[in-house]
Amino acid sequence: MFAKRQSALAAAAGAPPAPKGPLLPPGALKALVRKPPVIVGAAGLFLLAAVALFVVVLGDPRAGAPSARVALKRDAAPTAPAPTGFEAFSMGAMDLYQDLTGTGDPALAGAAGGEALITLPDGATMAGGAAVAAPRQAASPLPAAPIAGLSQPGPNGPLPVIAPDGRSPAVAYARPFRSNGKPRVALIVGGLGLNAVTTRAAIERLPAEVTLSFVPYAEGLQGWIDLARAQGHEVMIEIPMEPTGYPDTIDPGPQTLLAASTPDEIQARMAWLLGRATGYFGVTNYLGDRFAPSDSGMNAFLAVLRQRGLSFVDDGSMRRRPGAFARASADRIIDESQTPAAIMGQLNALEAAAKTRGQALGTGFSYPVTVEAAARWTAGLDARGLQLAPASAITARPGR
Repeated sequence: MFAKRQSALAAAAGAPPAPKGPLLPPGALKALVRKPPVIVGAAGLFLLAAVALFVVVLGDPRAGAPSARVALKRDAAPTAPAPTGFEAFSMGAMDLYQDLTGTGDPALAGAAGGEALITLPDGATMAGGAAVAAPRQAASPLPAAPIAGLSQPGPNGPLPVIAPDGRSPAVAYARPFRSNGKPRVALIVGGLGLNAVTTRAAIERLPAEVTLSFVPYAEGLQGWIDLARAQGHEVMIEIPMEPTGYPDTIDPGPQTLLAASTPDEIQARMAWLLGRATGYFGVTNYLGDRFAPSDSGMNAFLAVLRQRGLSFVDDGSMRRRPGAFARASADRIIDESQTPAAIMGQLNALEAAAKTRGQALGTGFSYPVTVEAAARWTAGLDARGLQLAPASAITARPGR
């Protein structure tokens, strides 16, 4: 078959082409064009041809234009500035302030509804995906501040002093406590004054025996302290201290106590911090892992507290630093992991420590989940053989 086809092609290879006539007579071509199907098909072909021409001509607007290539270099992203003092105190917490859920770790959420149901020792429950509204506590007012004889004018506000008759702010502003013989457990909730909703919730929904700690940069600080004392809470002021990474990574504000500061500089900054309000029985640290090893800085800081009759309760990181008018260190931070399950685990461990040693002190930040968990936990302490005590009841005077 292939041989016959090749022979035919070879025979015709040198012959001249046969003359060609019109494929269709003129009359037949005109009649064909007038048929509607042909008209529609022709229009379609014309449209496709137009689109193809448009793409070829306009597909690249720069076609045929002169071009040049240059090397582009992306600038490095600007380094974020160190947080301000207000931001440093509230860092990582303001997102939780937007609601009272504090769900935290999604791994703890149940499959149905995304909630982790936590059963408290007293039988109450709290869901990780929804807030639990703890009941408001009845007020148990403390004397209004300032108490006569316990303050003197300072460069930025009244400063605490030991009265001529020996009364000290550490005692006079503390919540009175009488032991019932049971192991005592105390709790400090700090970071207050930054958010009105959560600050008020801590004041109104936590038992009066829970100690409240306020940020010195908070607006309306004296008003918050007055409200807390009217409800029955003893209060503390948080002292910002130099952390690792200061000031590039985190800056707790212009009044931060620095490791390299002179004693005079420490005293000046303490005067500003302590002059922000009255009515507190002591202070606690905010950060300070870089300040604490400084002998000169810590000695100057503690000397101010001794002279002014104030207690110092640290978060557990400075327990090897004795001093101040009265002293204590927290045994446990309860909310380093901000989930109901984790917080309850820490509170249960605090109970166990109190039963073993006779007393224990915990501290936490005013995350809504912390306030809610603490309110429920404290409600059943007496039935579990423990006595809730203010933090001042855990402090001890040096030499006593």
